[in-house]
Amino acid sequence: MSDRWVAVLSGGLSHEREVSLRSGRRLSAALRAADVTVTEWDADNRLLDRLRNERPDAVVIALHGGEGENGAVQSILEMLGTPYVGTDPRACRRAWDKPTAKAEIARAGLATPDWVVLPHSTFRELGAQPVLDALVAKLGLPLMLKPDQGGSALGARVVRDAAELPSAMVGALSYGDTVLVEQFVEGTEVAIGVVDGKDGPEALPAVRIEAADGVYDYAARYTAGLTSYQAPAELDTETATRAGELAVAAHRLLGLRDVSRTDAIIDHNGTVHFLEVNVSPGMTETSLFPMAIDAADRSLGTVFAGLIERAITREH
Repeated sequence: MSDRWVAVLSGGLSHEREVSLRSGRRLSAALRAADVTVTEWDADNRLLDRLRNERPDAVVIALHGGEGENGAVQSILEMLGTPYVGTDPRACRRAWDKPTAKAEIARAGLATPDWVVLPHSTFRELGAQPVLDALVAKLGLPLMLKPDQGGSALGARVVRDAAELPSAMVGALSYGDTVLVEQFVEGTEVAIGVVDGKDGPEALPAVRIEAADGVYDYAARYTAGLTSYQAPAELDTETATRAGELAVAAHRLLGLRDVSRTDAIIDHNGTVHFLEVNVSPGMTETSLFPMAIDAADRSLGTVFAGLIERAITREH
């Protein structure tokens, strides 16, 4: 791979900019250790000129949120004929919109918590309290509220008392115009990475997540010491297999490519419930995907070096 030159895209202007920069730095270091020549580029207004004039062999996307996951940057790369690691624009869009992804999973007969999607205009036009009352009557309590798009648990909150709903709704709506409200499932939270190989998508060992206050929110994700992890998760063989099968099924159903990470909850009966899927998993020091790579006795740099070769072959 020493003759390959790749650009790692990170930063951008989303709420997750700082996390993305950390992901980009770690992924770049891992690729350099695998003997890949790497340039780190911010996804800013100079990007198109750089892609046209400097023409790296491939691009690796370490962007989180916004254009990095909703297919926008991927569309630009495809228009310029630049090979890149990751999911194509249309499938990015399906995964980025959480209700769309959940609908695909439910349609396939896989478990996912029941949900309702509410745009901000509904509260304005019909009145907030009647809508909230109907919501509790439909789904019960506790509930998980989150923006219908976005990552890093920004705007996400568990509501156990109906009195907490108005402030939780305002918090979620501060990150978007529409809220996804799910039944909150008590159980073991896990993340399962998927990597495409020569024989198709393969699930990495599940990582178990135990947040100190019971909620894996933004602070718990990116502040060292607030969350403990098990990689691989201590699950019985049958449950671990089901978790891997769910992640691979989501990867295939949504048309994802190269890498993905499925977040799930395992309830007390052993059912694995799909929550959401990420097409650009975090690569920071506290991120789950690199933990899963380590648990599989693989190297992050080597895995991505292989994916870079696949991307270049795909384009040419």
